Amino acid sequence: MYPTKNDLSEGTRREMIELCNARLADAIDLQTQTKQAHWNVKGPHFIALHELFDKVNEDVEDYVDLIAERAVQLGGTVDATVRSVAARSTLAQYPLNAVTGRQHVDALSSALAWFGRVIRAAIADSNRAGDADTNDIFIEVSRGVDKWLWMVEAHLAPEE
Repeated sequence: MYPTKNDLSEGTRREMIELCNARLADAIDLQTQTKQAHWNVKGPHFIALHELFDKVNEDVEDYVDLIAERAVQLGGTVDATVRSVAARSTLAQYPLNAVTGRQHVDALSSALAWFGRVIRAAIADSNRAGDADTNDIFIEVSRGVDKWLWMVEAHLAPEE
């Protein structure tokens, strides 16, 4: 850890840096899965989904930055290389054979739901640790992920 005048205890800072790096791996994986859907979606709803997935990606990119910067603010080092993200991410592998809009919507909504779940666990963990600022970041991310899950899942409704 790097020295900092942040008044959180060293133990709390270490715990939050590890938590941030763990959720950062998931966030980066979610970002790449979102781009996978964006680049490969096909079908009659192509343009709507292509643009939706790009908007999701833009917000997830912001979450990545928020989480990474918090780890550094606490005196930590960000662990976000492709290899470390692949080793640490808890998200399921994105189905590389997904082609249709529905297949991508199903896969991406599953990834968003899982990410929302682990972010809510991070909210509880950061709250227990007494780090209100890290907690606030995870709450912000959770609200955004729930919004995108709602918007992506809306495309799973049966067509009439």
